[in-house]
Amino acid sequence: MRQFLRKIFMDNQLEAKIFVAGHNGMVGNAIVGRLRSLGYSNIITRSRKELDLLNQNDVESFFMAEKIDQVYLAAAKVGGIHANNTYPAEFIYDNLMIEVNIIHAAHQSDVQKLLFLGSSCIYPKLALQPMKEDSLLTGKLEATNEPYAIAKIAGIKLCESYNRQYGRDYRSVMPTNLYGPYDNFHPENSHVIPALIRRFQEAVENKDHEVVIWGSGKPMREFLHVDDMAAASVYVMNLEKSIYDEYTEPMLSHINVGTGMDCTIHELAETISKVTEFQGKLKFDTSKPDGTPRKLLDVSRLQSLGWKASISLEAGLSQTYKWFLEYKNNFRGRIK
Repeated sequence: MRQFLRKIFMDNQLEAKIFVAGHNGMVGNAIVGRLRSLGYSNIITRSRKELDLLNQNDVESFFMAEKIDQVYLAAAKVGGIHANNTYPAEFIYDNLMIEVNIIHAAHQSDVQKLLFLGSSCIYPKLALQPMKEDSLLTGKLEATNEPYAIAKIAGIKLCESYNRQYGRDYRSVMPTNLYGPYDNFHPENSHVIPALIRRFQEAVENKDHEVVIWGSGKPMREFLHVDDMAAASVYVMNLEKSIYDEYTEPMLSHINVGTGMDCTIHELAETISKVTEFQGKLKFDTSKPDGTPRKLLDVSRLQSLGWKASISLEAGLSQTYKWFLEYKNNFRGRIK
């Protein structure tokens, strides 16, 4: 592989003033950690109480006052099938407002570099597998998370529109299903991995003989550890623009981020059962929705640019489970 594909220019940007939106979330937290490990020393964060990202005036005032150089837009309202089905209005409104406020304020305050984090749910429900970037807007979305997906598609198009009209360098990465420390382990509103980790751990504690899992177990999913996602995000942000532009298009500018491998929900449950040392049986509740049959990203574009995931699923699950055990009794309301 040609050496220039791996050329990045982080060293001369270590003093850049970087705003990580959503730093208290799983992905934002990992991005802050990644940046600090690389030597970035001027990272700006704001809690929800300090800065309401849904308030346009507050966001614009923040950007004008802070003179930000770069933005990682990791703030979002997220959740699993149950949460998306229960709160569709909040999922589309909150995510649209966060994106519009931050991207527009960044432009108004002359921020040239921004990275928007989307989701693999932007692709059609029945997209050809693995899903290439150019499958965007080629079919109907999965109904259970359509509002969230539409908001994320809008974020991509916002970035592309500011690039085309104003010459900005606003990039987008579309991660597959993420998991890891600081995830949301709520019993109803969480994604599949934290939900199952909590369910299996409670079964172990209660000495249950059975764990019930939503759906048939047949759908296939791809999972990426959040530390890999953070590493990929910083890598993509710091690619030379000429290289980024060579592998993207003005109106198809996003890049998939994943492992390129998937497994069934049944296989995932078996792995979590092994990691948590649960000795009972698995029961699949087929009255619950399965969601999209398969969601595997084509990550050949990112691999051609020189980056590849390094954390295996079992290793990542084991690390996440250890974190969960350590924090489950005192990590505010996100676990209890």
